[in-house]
Amino acid sequence: MSERLFVLDTRPATAHFPGIGRYVRSLAEALPPLLAEDERLLLLTPSKGAGPFSLRQQWEIPLRLRRRRAALYHSTYYLMPYVGLPPTLLTLYDLIPLRFPALSTPRARLLFRWTTTLALRRATHALAISEATRQDFLRTFRLPPERISTVPLAAAPRFLPQPPQVIEALRRRLGLPPRFVLYLGSNKPHKNLVRLVEAWAGVEGPVRLVIAGAWDARFPQARERAAALGLEDRILWPGRVAEEDLPALYAAAESFVFPSLYEGFGLPVLEAMACGTPVACSATSSLPEVAGEAALLFDPTQVEAIREALHRLTTDAELRAALTERGLEQARRFSWERTAAATLRYYRRLAALRGR
Repeated sequence: MSERLFVLDTRPATAHFPGIGRYVRSLAEALPPLLAEDERLLLLTPSKGAGPFSLRQQWEIPLRLRRRRAALYHSTYYLMPYVGLPPTLLTLYDLIPLRFPALSTPRARLLFRWTTTLALRRATHALAISEATRQDFLRTFRLPPERISTVPLAAAPRFLPQPPQVIEALRRRLGLPPRFVLYLGSNKPHKNLVRLVEAWAGVEGPVRLVIAGAWDARFPQARERAAALGLEDRILWPGRVAEEDLPALYAAAESFVFPSLYEGFGLPVLEAMACGTPVACSATSSLPEVAGEAALLFDPTQVEAIREALHRLTTDAELRAALTERGLEQARRFSWERTAAATLRYYRRLAALRGR
């Protein structure tokens, strides 16, 4: 019986791509138990000078794949080899460079559009991480609908309700208040933190806002706005929190807010739900399909709408309890085993084209 080799490109799984890295690592862990006896998964790792940003990858990666007689190549990034490949699956995440041009230079946007076009032309099929992302790519690149399918992400198994002693230990270590609303993510402009701060200025009571995540010094506007509004004592900025502490951080929060203007998937919403934390989030892009009916949705362009959602979360214990239950149920609808099984179906379908 001849062996079919599926190659998963793990080269983007670096600190430079935290979200893509989480996707790649989760898929690499979930796929092997699902393989048939005549199937094998190879993780393509970087060789010297052949990373995702290198020109050398254009000939080195196809050569490595030919030597291995790969039946299927899964590219996890649009910067990839564009010639000499076996049947190829491409994962698509978002169109942030085009939707939010202020985040990049004109040259970077042109390069993104050009290389993404090359990747879409070369790929035999593409997977979008949400239906919203699929529709974005279909419209922007004018592709036939059958070229892209949707396979959603999931929260990792470690995201679940945490023991009280674990929560309390993290609370002491990070100096977290007894009651707080959590935001977790970057401070890039599309995350909409200025409006979140402005909304928080109108929320009363003993609850504090914790804005956690990696901080990009290029975008200080949210902290500057907080200072202008005199909110120094009502907002905490702990910065990046270690990956292993994230489940306890979610679980420690009384609720979670995610006011982003645009997300390819919005994994923090699902992670918070999986940890038993009630969620309020934007009613835009992929977030409604991720949250379902388990979150309090609001218009992220309206400060008053964000403020009303925050007010309800901080004052209505019955609402929080209901959202917690619905959130746990919603999170269970997603799993990496399901994501891997759906991805593997495309591996097999595309690999079968090689023999035709």
